[in-house]
Amino acid sequence: MHTFVSAFSHRLRTLGLGILLGTALALAAAGPAQAQRPVDPKAEPNAFMEAIANNMLDAVKADERARQGDVAAITALVEQYAMPYVDMDKTTRLSAGRYWRQASPQQKTALVEAFKGTLIRTYSGAFTKVDSSSRIDFQPFRGDPAADDAVVRSTVTQPNAPSVGVDYRLERTDAGWKIYDLGVEGIWLIQNYRNQFAQQINSSGIDGLIQALSSRNTR
Repeated sequence: MHTFVSAFSHRLRTLGLGILLGTALALAAAGPAQAQRPVDPKAEPNAFMEAIANNMLDAVKADERARQGDVAAITALVEQYAMPYVDMDKTTRLSAGRYWRQASPQQKTALVEAFKGTLIRTYSGAFTKVDSSSRIDFQPFRGDPAADDAVVRSTVTQPNAPSVGVDYRLERTDAGWKIYDLGVEGIWLIQNYRNQFAQQINSSGIDGLIQALSSRNTR
C-alpha cells in the first residue's frame, strides 16, 4: 500500500500549526472555552484568516491534551475553530483530479472523510511544538480583495526552529471565503496529494484509495 508521506508531509510535521486548516476531522468534545475573535467570512481575506488562525492558536495553547498530541483533542479543536471555514469537498475533489468524476456519490463521501482522517493523523504531532511563544504573522495582502480566489501568506514562528511560510488559498462563495488549499514553503497540499491519489487509484481503484486512507487512520 502506498504510504501518504512526502516532502510536504515532512515539512508540515515540523510546524506547530500546519495542521490548522488543511485538514479535517470528526466531532469530539470541545476544548476549553476561549475568548474568540469574531470571524467574518465576508471580510478582507487577511482579516478573515487572521481571526481563524489566532483563535486556533490560542485554543491549542490552552489545551494541554492537544499539545501532547492527543488526536481526539486535536480533532475537536480543528472542528470547532477551523472546519466551518474549510471546503474539504473541494480539497478532496481537486486532489483526486479527473478520477473524481468516476466516483459514485457514496465513494465521494467516503473519500472526503477518509482524507480528513489521514490529514489529521499525519500532522497531529505538529501540535506538540506549540508553546506560549508560538505565533503567526500575516503578510500584507497583495491580491484583489474583490476577486473570487485569493492567496493569504503567513509566517509561523516557533521556539528553537526557523520560521516557516504557510500560505492559504481561498475561494469566495455565497457564504463568504472558504479555505481549500494549504501551502508550506511553496509545497501545496492539493498538488502533493494529486500524484499520490492517482498512483493509488491506478493500482487499486477508488475503493483501494479509500481503503488505504482509512487503514492509515486506524493505526
